[in-house]
Amino acid sequence: MEKQTDSAPGQRAGRRAYFMILIFAALAIGLFAWHPADLYLWIKALHIIAVISWMAGMFYLPRLFVYHTDAEPGSQQSETFKVMEQRLLRYIITPAMILTWIFGLYLAWSVYDFQGGWLHAKIGLVVLLSAVHGHFSSAARAFARDENKHSARYWRLMNEAPTLLMIAIVILVVVKPFA
Repeated sequence: MEKQTDSAPGQRAGRRAYFMILIFAALAIGLFAWHPADLYLWIKALHIIAVISWMAGMFYLPRLFVYHTDAEPGSQQSETFKVMEQRLLRYIITPAMILTWIFGLYLAWSVYDFQGGWLHAKIGLVVLLSAVHGHFSSAARAFARDENKHSARYWRLMNEAPTLLMIAIVILVVVKPFA
């Protein structure tokens, strides 16, 4: 039985992930070329799928950091967490963030012409969420070098940042309080 820290399963997982990203991108390009009457709904659906994928990873990654903090540097457990964190970032979180931005900016431009206070506030919060993503990416690199400087408590608190931002973003999108 192959261990998840072996490179072969990771390479296969990476190929599957890139294949799915290519299918997702091909679908998006096909929609733009086909330009159906309900293109807005298709792009909105793809945007929501990308957001869900991004948020799932953003919720999970800091939990991995909590457990990784307790693992002895250099141990098999620590090495397993390193692999999990890198694969999650490389194959799920980062591609989903990029797709979220692409589809979201298209919707902001094509539907709302970048107008509306709620939209500006939402974009500001998504920028902040992207900064949290950057912080998590930096932390994963630090963990990979066995140079984590934060406690498990810190990562438990950071686990709440994506949740709070997501709640505020969803309220802005649904309620549009600054329309």
